[in-house]
Amino acid sequence: MASIVFRYRGRHLDKQDIRFIRALISKHYQRGRSYISRALCEAWKWVQPNGKLKECAARDLLLRLEEQGLIDLPKRLRPKNNLKEKSLDQVPLFLKEPLMGSAGDHERPCLDLLEAQDNYLWDYLVHHYHYLGLPKMVGEHLRYLVTIKGQVVGCLSWASPAWKVKARDEFIGWDEETRRSRLHFIVNNTRFLIPEWIQVKHLASRILALSLKRLNADWERIYGHRVYLAETFVDISRFEGTCYRAANWIFVGHTKGSAKKGNAYRYHGQPKAIYLYPLHHHFRRYLLDDQG
Repeated sequence: MASIVFRYRGRHLDKQDIRFIRALISKHYQRGRSYISRALCEAWKWVQPNGKLKECAARDLLLRLEEQGLIDLPKRLRPKNNLKEKSLDQVPLFLKEPLMGSAGDHERPCLDLLEAQDNYLWDYLVHHYHYLGLPKMVGEHLRYLVTIKGQVVGCLSWASPAWKVKARDEFIGWDEETRRSRLHFIVNNTRFLIPEWIQVKHLASRILALSLKRLNADWERIYGHRVYLAETFVDISRFEGTCYRAANWIFVGHTKGSAKKGNAYRYHGQPKAIYLYPLHHHFRRYLLDDQG
């Protein structure tokens, strides 16, 4: 068996893999990092479920290998465009008035799926009013702005799931190989914000229910495949997960209190409650068998 040199997102690279990547870099050195990333995806048939190349993952892998001194990448052809932090100081135009009562006292919330160029208001609210701030989301993800009579009452986002969660994987019945091949059929509720001036009882669970009802159709239309299970992680030092339980999410356990940073896990000592929501009656069949 070949000796493992590097591990990345469940992929084990041996000495032959490293030699291949070095040869690929040497062949396309003058074309730059982006071209090398695409060439690596094509060589490994590294594609997303919708057929697009996993360029972000390939670039990240190459950077990790360079950090470990295993390869030498060419200099960037263009300056890194994310060095300057995005400014969210300009206050967008939106109604900021207290809203009280119960969800039944108000019109049905409207969930607007945002396009990339329409995200400033969402970004501003999440950056300033969510305790985790603005998430860095790459790959498959959706963002929704929630309004009642034109007033913003919530922000919601869904993205790719956590790579490995013991309680979740045991709940599904996954082994490592199946998890690796079926993970893209899970979606993670990465942010859920109701601004502090919105004090409407049962609104959170109602928004969650409405979002879950349309999630599959939106995901399939944009990314070309369905999702069969939703997950979220609730910081138990801050919240009780009431709205998720009210929306019929299933509590399955707690995380270990560590987070992935780069290619390693760092212990931060803040375990989170794990909640799951099946998006199909036979979700296990689709997550265990190649039928999705």
